[in-house]
Amino acid sequence: MTRPQEEQVILFGVTQADSRETAAGTAAAPAPRSPAGTGDAAGSRGAYRPGYELIAEQILELIARSQLRPGDRMPTENEIAAQLGTSRTVVREAIKILSALGRIKAQKGRGLYVADDDGMLGMRWGGFFLPTDLDHIYMLFEFRRVQESEASRLAATRATPTELRAIEAAADLCREGHSTAQPELFRSGDDDFHHSIAAASHNPFLLAAVREARRLLMQSATIGLHGTLGGHAAEAVEEHAAIYQAIRNGEPEQAAHFATVHLDKTLEDYQREIQRRLFGG
Repeated sequence: MTRPQEEQVILFGVTQADSRETAAGTAAAPAPRSPAGTGDAAGSRGAYRPGYELIAEQILELIARSQLRPGDRMPTENEIAAQLGTSRTVVREAIKILSALGRIKAQKGRGLYVADDDGMLGMRWGGFFLPTDLDHIYMLFEFRRVQESEASRLAATRATPTELRAIEAAADLCREGHSTAQPELFRSGDDDFHHSIAAASHNPFLLAAVREARRLLMQSATIGLHGTLGGHAAEAVEEHAAIYQAIRNGEPEQAAHFATVHLDKTLEDYQREIQRRLFGG
């Protein structure tokens, strides 16, 4: 899986320096810069990003830089605004995003805290995933390949009839979401499908790892790709069916193979979407 050379440094053309310069208000971020030697035309086609998205990324950086752990109390909204050079209104919108993603908990009357749930496994593993870092996204897909191919392999030998029904129902829900043009239904089915396979592996560590990896990818899609599904949905439905059939038929190597194909195709779609947003291609 090759990475477009231009994608390895910037996500949507926004560097860390760009973020700090443009996140001071709710105004949209500037158009992405073109890679060296290509002129301004490509960059001028890039998508703008609202300030609260950039501030959400900077709050994650602040948590990591301050070495805050799950359960630790965070600075107040006013203190964060002062540190990042922005308004409390923008910080409040960023907090809403991070709360929805499970990275921060806002306790009424008590303040803000780093979330202390399964979604913080990435922090306990020693790193805080930043959606501005494309290398992290590629590594996360590599990690998912290892997890989900093995989970599918084990599910093919360990899945109970009840677990098989759960996997099939999730695949059907995903298909319904696609055929009826309901993205939220598709996403719900997709989550259930991958979680059900991990549960059928009967390995709690694999299940936790699959949940965390998908959580982090959802973060990058929400903050960086604006929740885009991409053009892979139709193929994904058929790939889900192939994985399910292999698991149901008790074919572990086939199940692992189809899971790997599915993850590779998903990454290709992700790369195309990034390329389109960066260079209008």
